[in-house]
Amino acid sequence: AALRIVLIVAAAWIAIAVLQRMVRTVRIRVATRMGGVDAARRAETLGRVIRYLIAMVISAVAVMLVLAEVGVSLAPILGAAGVVGLAIGFGAQSLVKDYFTGFFILFEDQIRTGDVVKIADIGGLVEDITLRHVRLRDYDGNVHFVPNGLITTVTNMSRLYAQAVIDVGVAYRENVDDVIAVMRKVGRQMRADEAFAPKILDELEIAGVERFDDSAVVLRCRFKVAPLEQWNVRREYLRRIKAAFDDCGIEIPFPHLTLYAGAGKDGDAPALPLRVERGARRPLPA
Repeated sequence: AALRIVLIVAAAWIAIAVLQRMVRTVRIRVATRMGGVDAARRAETLGRVIRYLIAMVISAVAVMLVLAEVGVSLAPILGAAGVVGLAIGFGAQSLVKDYFTGFFILFEDQIRTGDVVKIADIGGLVEDITLRHVRLRDYDGNVHFVPNGLITTVTNMSRLYAQAVIDVGVAYRENVDDVIAVMRKVGRQMRADEAFAPKILDELEIAGVERFDDSAVVLRCRFKVAPLEQWNVRREYLRRIKAAFDDCGIEIPFPHLTLYAGAGKDGDAPALPLRVERGARRPLPA
């Protein structure tokens, strides 16, 4: 009996190792054949879940065989397990929901390892997906474990392409057409930049005047960019547009503060020396 138990354990261990290696091999071949980062991520995610299921099923079978070898009758155990399982089912509905939701998330390819998503009001990089939960790491480095049962809406920011939406505010006195010309010029410069050309997939799209704020006319534009590059492109465009506006003398509004110095109860106050300086407006770019 002892030898049989050892053989059962060894056979289970070998079966798990062989099948998991086969899953890894198939995953690599499928990812290579399909090509692309998205295919590789999906294959990695599904491969990890399949390896987990293989280990669980084989381990369960091995445990039952070992119990049979030591003379433990499985019929009462299975009967008791059915009753206990029914009782647990009522108390563990959320756990069952987690597994069902996790299955459909993987089956429908909603999330992959390496995606940047927002789920259950939490956004971050997907580090791991199981049938039970999704592990996210946010921008601050915090790790969040989100049970799949809490996921009702998935916002995935990593598929095919993204849009870098940028709002630019200028003073009311500025000519909108001149501002748009500067914005287009900066967009062309970024597309010609070797560092950003692979990240930007199309020309800058100017939507026009988005709204009128208290002290600014807000214009909206956007770039079609590679997945996960929207934040880098947006930051660089804002940096460049600020420099371009400075060169052209285009004013970007900012909050102003009114100071009252030494005012008495009668409202009298000594005059303060005041000098207003404005930079000379420079010619707009061609």
